[in-house]
Amino acid sequence: MVIQYQPIGTIHSDHKTPRGTPIQAALAGKAKGYIDLNPDYVPGLRDLDGFSHLILIYHFHLSRGWSLTVKPFLEDVEHGVFATRAPKRPNPIGLSVVRLESIEGNILHISEVDVVDGTPLLDIKPFAPPFDHRDNCSIGWMKGKIDNSDRHHADERFCSYPSTGR
Repeated sequence: MVIQYQPIGTIHSDHKTPRGTPIQAALAGKAKGYIDLNPDYVPGLRDLDGFSHLILIYHFHLSRGWSLTVKPFLEDVEHGVFATRAPKRPNPIGLSVVRLESIEGNILHISEVDVVDGTPLLDIKPFAPPFDHRDNCSIGWMKGKIDNSDRHHADERFCSYPSTGR
């Protein structure tokens, strides 16, 4: 089976390389950016302006190869890739929850951006806390690591991580 996706737009930010980019949107602070949506998709933005946050699904376009074990940014111990949010994945798909600031035609102004400039956008979904929030969650190996402030920005590890995949 072959699955193909076409980008619906491009995410732009001040983050020009992976190194130094916030590792999660919740840690990005007021980092600004914008989405340049393909004009053909503008009708799909109808009623989106009533939402404060968006879920962006995108392609990790700078990720080369993949590995089933990785050392995530929050520590230096290897974990299975599916127990991390690392970009070196069999299908390099990313997900971020960002704040929607405004919409002007085909341009969506966003903040809390943790995405590298030029990232191809695959889809936009509205963030709805009643659907997207869960109580009593376990966060596995990440427990106690989230407050590790010196690792809230990416380093070079996924630019040079050895690939065991294609």
